[in-house]
Amino acid sequence: MDVALPSSVGVDSPAKINLFLGVGPLRADGYHELATVFQALDMVDHVTAVADPGTAVQLEIAPGSGRVPKGGTNLALKAARLLKRKYKVKQGARLILSKSIPVAGGMAGGSTDAAAALVACNALWGLGLALDELSELGAELGSDVPFGLHGGTALGASRGEVLTPVLTTGTFVWVVATSFTSLSTPEVYATFDRLNATRDVPAPAVPRALLAALRRGDHEAVGTYLHNDLQAAAISMRPELDLLLEAGIDYGALGAMVSGSGPTCVFLAKDPEHAMELAVALSGTGLCRSAKIATGPVPGARITRAQD
Repeated sequence: MDVALPSSVGVDSPAKINLFLGVGPLRADGYHELATVFQALDMVDHVTAVADPGTAVQLEIAPGSGRVPKGGTNLALKAARLLKRKYKVKQGARLILSKSIPVAGGMAGGSTDAAAALVACNALWGLGLALDELSELGAELGSDVPFGLHGGTALGASRGEVLTPVLTTGTFVWVVATSFTSLSTPEVYATFDRLNATRDVPAPAVPRALLAALRRGDHEAVGTYLHNDLQAAAISMRPELDLLLEAGIDYGALGAMVSGSGPTCVFLAKDPEHAMELAVALSGTGLCRSAKIATGPVPGARITRAQD
C-alpha cells in the first residue's frame, strides 16, 4: 500500500558559531585543514517545502529575509536539486525560505538553509534517508552543511565536515552583534593566506582545556579559550570589528570573537540578565547593526510542521 506523502514540510535549522577555529595550511584540494568546535544556536532560519504538481524545484524568499541569493547559487535550492537528482525523484517542490540568520555573516546561514532543505525534501518526497546519508550529501554542498543537520556542540575536522559530538553541560548565552556590511568567506581565507605567507602555518588542534570546560559547563573558562584564526584577517578587512570586540570585553563579556569568517561578532554572557545588558550596551555603540541574544547548544535541522 502506498504511503501518503505530506503536502508541505516546515523545518527550522540553527545558526552556528565556532567556539574555536584553528586554520591549518592550504591543502592540495584548495581547502584548509581545520580543527574547530561548533555550537548551534537557537537563532534559526525556516524552510518550507511544498509539493508541486510539476517536476521542477523552485525557491521563494519570504519578505524581510535580506539580500539572499535567489538563483542557482542559493544553497537551499542546490541541496533540494541535488537530492532530487541523486535519488531520481520525479516530484517537484516549492521551497519558501525565511531567514533570521545574517547573510554572509560567518554563522553558516547558507549552509544551514541547505540542511533544512535536505530534511524538508527528504520528508516531502518520502525518501526515508538517515541523518548520516543526508550529511554525506550535504558535505558535497559545503563544509558546514553536515553540522547544520546534526547541531549541538561538535568537533569539526578535515575541512569541518567530519564531526564528533562534544559533551556539553548547561546552556551558554550569547550576544550576536551583526555588522552593517558583509564579508566573503573565500576573500577572508585569501587574506589569511596573505597574512601568513611568510611563515609555516602549523597543523591546527583544539585545546583539551576548552573541551574540559564545555564538559564542566564552566562559562568563564570557555570564554577564556574562545579563538578564531580568521579573526585577524576579518579585522584587517573591517577594522571597526576590533573596536566592537573591545567594547564587548569592556562591558563584561566573558569572551568575544569574530564568528567564523565574519563580520558577525559573538560575545559570551554570564547569564540571561547580563546578556540583556550587554546587548543594549553594544547596540548603543553604533558599531553594529543589531545585537540579539541567542542560546546554545540546540539540535540541528528538525521538522517543525508536516501537513497532509
